[in-house]
Amino acid sequence: MSENVRTDGGAGAEGGAPEAVAAPEVGVGPWPGGVGAWPADPRYDPELLAAGDRRNVLDRYRYWTVEAIVADIDARRHPLHVAIENFSHDMNIGSVVRTANAFAVAGVHIVGRRRWNRRGAMVTDRYQHLRHHAGVADLLAWARGEGLPVLGIDNVPGSVPIEGRALPRACVMVFGQESDGLSAEAIDGCQEVLRISQYGSTRSINAGAAAAVAMHAWMLQHAAPPPG
Repeated sequence: MSENVRTDGGAGAEGGAPEAVAAPEVGVGPWPGGVGAWPADPRYDPELLAAGDRRNVLDRYRYWTVEAIVADIDARRHPLHVAIENFSHDMNIGSVVRTANAFAVAGVHIVGRRRWNRRGAMVTDRYQHLRHHAGVADLLAWARGEGLPVLGIDNVPGSVPIEGRALPRACVMVFGQESDGLSAEAIDGCQEVLRISQYGSTRSINAGAAAAVAMHAWMLQHAAPPPG
């Protein structure tokens, strides 16, 4: 069965098996009018113009090359960096990268193991600047060199609620692993550790979700309305 076919869960016309329903295609097909009608703009990718653009990108980026999209985002990236510790192949890193791309953050920093599961990023890592640091000390040294305060995001003793907290415009937010949270070394190196207020029974929320909440809190304070 094609990956673009789903079942609607209902019975067929005769009360038998559910009917297959074609899922709508993502993106656009080849540029209308053929080669002679292609735009001369160098941002457009000839292969995408010929075959169509089925990527998960905004409509304004249809048919653009990856390099052109990155350059356009670079012109308006936010001075927020996010870092995540990766000492046990955390599965949430892809989700953090995807959210960072949605918010056009300046960079995502992977601390610890270089390899990580990119499936959750949904190919957004192509449009996001990534940097690897062998350990927490390397990340902290980089941040000092850039003059960026480091904010930890974790619900540890001594942390303060992120809600209503004035956040630096240029900074690094660092997130820990799903099971253990921030390492002691990371906490010691942070200017401040913030927590996301919770009201239910669980001790913590998913690291990818926490990163999204924290980044959005920063956007509410510092980001202008998105283009278009």
